[in-house]
Amino acid sequence: MNLEIDRNRLLAEIEALASFSDAEAPAVTRIVFTPTDLKARAWMKARCEEAGLTVRYDAIGNTFARWNGSAPSAAVVGTGSHIDAIPNAGKYDGVVGVLGGLQAIRALQRCGFHPKHSIELLVFTAEEPTRFGIGCLGSRLLSGTLSPDAAKKLTDKDGAAVEQVRRMVGFAGEIEDVKLPAGYYKAFAELHIEQGPLLEREHVPLGIVAKIAAPASLRVVIEGSGGHAGGVLMPDRHDALCAAAELILAIENAARTSGAVDTVATVGICEVFPGAVNSIPSQVRLSVDIRDTDLARRDAVMQALETEGRAIAERRQVSIRTELLNADAPGDCSPLVIDALSQSCRKHRFTFLSMVSRAYHDSLFMGRIAPVAMLFIPCRNGYSHRPDEYASPEDIVRGTLVLAETLAALAA
Repeated sequence: MNLEIDRNRLLAEIEALASFSDAEAPAVTRIVFTPTDLKARAWMKARCEEAGLTVRYDAIGNTFARWNGSAPSAAVVGTGSHIDAIPNAGKYDGVVGVLGGLQAIRALQRCGFHPKHSIELLVFTAEEPTRFGIGCLGSRLLSGTLSPDAAKKLTDKDGAAVEQVRRMVGFAGEIEDVKLPAGYYKAFAELHIEQGPLLEREHVPLGIVAKIAAPASLRVVIEGSGGHAGGVLMPDRHDALCAAAELILAIENAARTSGAVDTVATVGICEVFPGAVNSIPSQVRLSVDIRDTDLARRDAVMQALETEGRAIAERRQVSIRTELLNADAPGDCSPLVIDALSQSCRKHRFTFLSMVSRAYHDSLFMGRIAPVAMLFIPCRNGYSHRPDEYASPEDIVRGTLVLAETLAALAA
């Protein structure tokens, strides 16, 4: 089988998809269920149909584009990623896995490969948490990780519910029907930029993911006492921001001293009220993200947050309330798919690293219902979720070639 990736077409399609954006180039903003997102979906559907794939949508808008195999009732081999993008993002996150997956299928078609198992390109809805506050909405529903009732209660910042918005833009059917039946996928492989610096730093062209970290997301509200910056003496203060500063450092220290480099903790939002230079902060709201590949280590950091929070609250005479938004379990990738990816790399004499994905992806949730693994390509400086996100043409084509070989091996 002489596989060849159409480099020029793949790169041109990445550029074309980047043009569907609510931000000025080179930035890309593509929020789920907006007019821009719907135009990008329509463009994507047309590309799949040109390739002879059968396209369907489910009730949440996950897109399935299938190349039918000779055993249509057999379990499907899947690939894919997402095309939604956070505000002021880049053009490669998710997109490489979607358009690379399509190009891999085209390459297999051109070389005369005939799959036994159908090969399906899956474009997930709302991998990014931008609109409804939860990441991987489509794959959570596909895997049954998120209940239909919980999904229906999600709203955007304007108060519009998922159920209302998805029907308004044309995705009919019932949310209860999104979950895939057991055994639907034989295997699922996701191609993605690394979103980290390790491959570039090690001068290795490919990474095969063995574990996917998962976050716990928390909201913390600290209530103190406000007052005039000149009128309240230091011994009488209950400064919410000073308490927050102590708590932020305690969270950082808990992650740094976990005993493993895979433990990370981030306070990404700090909202201070009333926010005046001459007013003592009376309330602070924090958003906290804690991740690890080991559930016990991650939960130990969460426990440290609670313990330190109680001590700080008592010492500074403030109240600290913590709300757990979600706590997903990390995932192990499948030996079946890891082996197929490894053999494909070796066939083309590409070196690769066994890696951990510290960002989480739709594959984390697909792993609840199917054998999964991920293939990483380098991105410059490890940058992602920003306009200067970049993956080289050579790396994109190399990853797509390995993906094509892997799909062929799994679908034969």
